[in-house]
Amino acid sequence: MTTTVRTAPPSTHTSFAVIKRDGDVARFAPDKISTAIRKAFLATEGPVAGDSSRVRDLVDTLTAQVLAALVRRYGMGSSVHVEEIQDQVELALMRSGEHKVARAYVLYRDEHARRRDTVDHPAPPLDPPSRLAGLTVRTPTGTTPLDAERLVLTITEACADTRDVDAQLVLQRTADTLYDGITEDELRLAPVLAARTLVERHPNYSAVSARLLLDGLRAEALTLLAGVPVTATASEMARRYPAHLADYVAYGIEVGRLDPRLATFDLARLGAAIEPDRDLRFTYLGLQTLADRYFLHERGRRYELPQTFFMRVAMGLALEEDAREERAIEFYRLLSSFDFMCSTPTLFNAGTIRPQLSSCFLTTVDDNLSDIFTGIHDNAMLAKFSGGLGNDWTPVRGTGAHIHGTNGKSSGVVPFLKIANDTAVAVNQGGKRKGAVCAYLETWHIDIEEFCELRKNTGDERRRTHDMNTAHWVPDLFLQRVEEDGPWTLFSPDEVPDLHDSYGPEFREKYERYERAAADGKLHVHRTVRAVDLWRRMLTMLFETGHPWITFKDPCNIRSAQQHAGVVHSSNLCTEITLNTSADEVAVCNLGSVNLAAHVTAEGLDADRLRATVLTAVRMLDNVIDLNLYTVDKAERANQRHRPVGLGLMGFADALVTLGLPYASEAAVEFADESMELLSHAAITASADLAEERGAYASFDGSLWSRGILPIDTVAMLADAHGGDLDQDTSARLDWEPLRHRVRAGMRNSLIMAIAPTATISNIVGVSQSIEPLYRNLYVKANMSGDFTVINAALVDALAERGLWDEVMVADLKYWDGVLGPIERIPADIKELFATAFEIDPSWLVRAASRRQKWIDQAQSLNLYVAEPNGRKLDELYRLAWRTGCKTTYYLRSQSKTHVEKSTLAGTDGRLNAVPVASVIDLPLTQPQDDASCSVLDPECEACQ
Repeated sequence: MTTTVRTAPPSTHTSFAVIKRDGDVARFAPDKISTAIRKAFLATEGPVAGDSSRVRDLVDTLTAQVLAALVRRYGMGSSVHVEEIQDQVELALMRSGEHKVARAYVLYRDEHARRRDTVDHPAPPLDPPSRLAGLTVRTPTGTTPLDAERLVLTITEACADTRDVDAQLVLQRTADTLYDGITEDELRLAPVLAARTLVERHPNYSAVSARLLLDGLRAEALTLLAGVPVTATASEMARRYPAHLADYVAYGIEVGRLDPRLATFDLARLGAAIEPDRDLRFTYLGLQTLADRYFLHERGRRYELPQTFFMRVAMGLALEEDAREERAIEFYRLLSSFDFMCSTPTLFNAGTIRPQLSSCFLTTVDDNLSDIFTGIHDNAMLAKFSGGLGNDWTPVRGTGAHIHGTNGKSSGVVPFLKIANDTAVAVNQGGKRKGAVCAYLETWHIDIEEFCELRKNTGDERRRTHDMNTAHWVPDLFLQRVEEDGPWTLFSPDEVPDLHDSYGPEFREKYERYERAAADGKLHVHRTVRAVDLWRRMLTMLFETGHPWITFKDPCNIRSAQQHAGVVHSSNLCTEITLNTSADEVAVCNLGSVNLAAHVTAEGLDADRLRATVLTAVRMLDNVIDLNLYTVDKAERANQRHRPVGLGLMGFADALVTLGLPYASEAAVEFADESMELLSHAAITASADLAEERGAYASFDGSLWSRGILPIDTVAMLADAHGGDLDQDTSARLDWEPLRHRVRAGMRNSLIMAIAPTATISNIVGVSQSIEPLYRNLYVKANMSGDFTVINAALVDALAERGLWDEVMVADLKYWDGVLGPIERIPADIKELFATAFEIDPSWLVRAASRRQKWIDQAQSLNLYVAEPNGRKLDELYRLAWRTGCKTTYYLRSQSKTHVEKSTLAGTDGRLNAVPVASVIDLPLTQPQDDASCSVLDPECEACQ
């Protein structure tokens, strides 16, 4: 169904004065009449029929009739009592024949009258529904009467100190789902699901759902450890936690999951440091994600709880610290406060007997059969314990190239990519998430056009990789040829071997030499195309299939602190890591993200708190390198030699909302600059501190750090390589000179910063992903734990402050897919502040990314959202990213041109949008693919974090 924007009823009668019940006089607001009528329809016909096009049109008509009646009866400029206005609404409904709706409106008025009468009286204790009496619960040993008192207590605790939630309603909805002989597991789940259906009413029901879920998790863990049925309320667990830690560690070691060294900590001291109240900070999505995929379990029964989970990770990262308990408590407090979160592999495996803690692995696949299959084997071993992979396939000779060993011709790189794709599917990281890999190919490779089509849903399936990401590794020279409308020559790497290790002016000189050699007939496998035509094809495939992504070779190398140690040949799975790779080294990066939203108040950025967070976070990431389980020797060699880490951030959009800054604004770009500069300064300082304590990394000598060159200084190096054609800001707020002197003495880590997608850990923390704009203000998120209603709590608060949060607003948000623009009741300033991703011009995302990039020694996972893509827009957008110094881009997101019919989220949690079904790009296109542009809700796009 194609939707159209509706106009509100005429508002020409606002000269009425409304006499309120307390005698005050207010301005007349016709939209309040519309809202009241729509509430009556929703109550009568339900959230589907009550929000149909017919009803919306009828509401407009009835509102106009009420306005006309008031004008006839009182005349313009009159004062009208609010009760008289409501009487006219009743009459209009009756005259229209909507008798059931009129009755619902009468009940609506009565309900509000009762609320006014009881507004000053506290809510009474919960009244257990009568149907609970006599119900039994089936247990492994028989049946027992349902404990209604405990059910009431559990729901009361879950709703305590939580505004805008109705504990009695949760209890009633729970009771409605119970039956005689219900199992214990079903009984624990019933209140969770009851509260979950209310999330769209108010986001605080998500916290209620989480607390109710936690009640079941407590029973599960305590029972498993005790060997007999045990339950505990939240208040009881607060007393149990200190002693529970020691029981948990002992059990985890006994079943062979936890590192026995955890038992050597002073567990009484650590148990006393646990803060039970932090269990109450989770949203339902966050806690369910932890429960399903992170908590340790035995025979399918979880024995880990939120605070023991965080303490386990903290202990695991403090194992080799001198003051282990002090550091473990410091790490625990940082994690459990949600100020910082380690990446998923670290959370999965820290403190266990197989501590594979690193997030990203980058490899170069060399050009012989043995190395190709060694690379695929390494992929499997690295993916087994949750690593995300980036493979550089550029050295593999192209289609038609000569094979000396067999005297035959090569089939090119594509058949081997198919094998790598299937390996990623087969190795699913223990069922916790799918194996994930991204293949990179330089734009001059002879197979680049076939590489573009790997994700198409048509053609030879043996030459398709539907489960593997792909990315272009684009040299500056190619884009310069595009701008010149010049030729571009494709080569097989076995005939031009030194192009792979060249960049900048050196690459240009060698490339042009090989072009001349090809023209002279000295090369056997080559083809010349128009650069613009290849660029168009790249953008077309990017729109149609979401791949290959566009990443830039020269900025990644020219600005790399490790130029002396090798070449950056690719990025990683999520395009934020830029590390050297070679036949002898598998690059490794260890990730974690600062929750920027936790470091911002309405007054601004809390610089002291951010510095303290970063100081501890960098230490934790550095510890990962020494504690890590390496499944490939080349990875251990590289990680110990260079010690790179990737500190990023999440919650950027939430921070902007707290500050009152729209994403699409100069102020937001400035904040991106300011916050990243502070984070960069703190991170470099932390690594320099660690170098003084522990020593510099092995390959430090000769690095840019050793010469006192900081990331901000390398922008000028890139500008020189561009011939001065670089539109990247270089202003600074802090005094960097003292830090330049410090880093010359030593750095603990070769690279320190990278902004990853944080797809999963941001769910755990309950903030917006990474540097992303708001996706929607109300939507359903799907991941491997299921479908979850997500509603923007800050928006609800802003609307509630202005008296605009009600059932009609919920219906409007569902009707418009969480987009505020078409909802006329919402003031312009709120629409601007909560503008969603596809309402924002994507150039704002690029501009903010460019400002951050000047401070970052690695890169950013930069998603770009284009509401109505066409060739010109995409061309301008990706060239803007290149010209402003961005190192990489990630997914291109586009939205559907047609939508499915809406249905209520309540009780179904169904998806809001269909997949894109129509192409609007104006370049020559093939038929659009079914998987056009990766869905932002894709549960598989979580592999980095």
